[in-house]
Amino acid sequence: MTKDHGPSVKDDKTYESLREDGASKQKAARIANAQASDSQSPSEKGGKAPPYEDWTKDDLYSRAQELDVEGRSDMDKDALIKALRNT
Repeated sequence: MTKDHGPSVKDDKTYESLREDGASKQKAARIANAQASDSQSPSEKGGKAPPYEDWTKDDLYSRAQELDVEGRSDMDKDALIKALRNT
């Protein structure tokens, strides 16, 4: 039976599945909530942003800062890309 994770998680079944697959609590909640929203389609492609490899290191750092990636100040460009993709 699916556990109720409170009002901050909109789709408990998706959340639990993502957690079982190893996603962090934040990532699982983000995806579960996006899938529960009628205005978002997280499984559809179509992002308009260029791939991280085309970003400058400063832009990657700024994005990592927005997402509160730990250790970002010591990371090179490749490490920032990896950290952002795993967030």
